[in-house]
Amino acid sequence: MADAPARFKDLCLDARDHQAMADWWCAALGYVRYADLAPGDYSAPRPAEWPVPIADPTGAGPLIWLNPVPEPKTVKNRMHLDVVGDAAALLAAGATLVRARDAEIGWDVLADPEGNEFCCFTPED
Repeated sequence: MADAPARFKDLCLDARDHQAMADWWCAALGYVRYADLAPGDYSAPRPAEWPVPIADPTGAGPLIWLNPVPEPKTVKNRMHLDVVGDAAALLAAGATLVRARDAEIGWDVLADPEGNEFCCFTPED
């Protein structure tokens, strides 16, 4: 098989308050800031305005970068995250319901506190 011209590396999510969104996604996914896993890689303090990498401490999930942007989210995501989890707990943590599961779709569409959509599947799905 021929080598592909690219390979998957990381996920990136834009946010106006990337520090707060890094904390929100860490709590939602059980992730930690990457510097907490690899302090040697981040021996010097990172400026607060730099992107924040968060990681799955088990190593199972992808690295996610929260990138600072000046503008708010204004249109539907063309790419989004799918998670397995408790939609009610995510809503209680600050997510909003975009669309509830129904006869047409078997998952909830939620948005993080800055409006980035993601689909939430129950563990049984």
